[in-house]
Amino acid sequence: MDRAYEGNETRWLAESLGFQPVVPPKVSRLDPWVYDVDLYKKRNEIERLFGRVKRFRRVFTRYDKTDIMFRAFITIALAADLLR
Repeated sequence: MDRAYEGNETRWLAESLGFQPVVPPKVSRLDPWVYDVDLYKKRNEIERLFGRVKRFRRVFTRYDKTDIMFRAFITIALAADLLR
């Protein structure tokens, strides 16, 4: 979740499904809540990693027919990102 989905209904749904919503409240919210800033930063790092991996056209268009080949290319994409 990110700040666009920080409504009360969405938070309640996430909590009822067993998730821990780590979303900062909007600045204009009258009753802001406390959230884990470090965990939110980690979520952002993971989102950016997915964005970097999706730069590889083969990953985001899913050219590979089998799961093992798709996973293998994701591993190659992650290695290329690490070397960058």
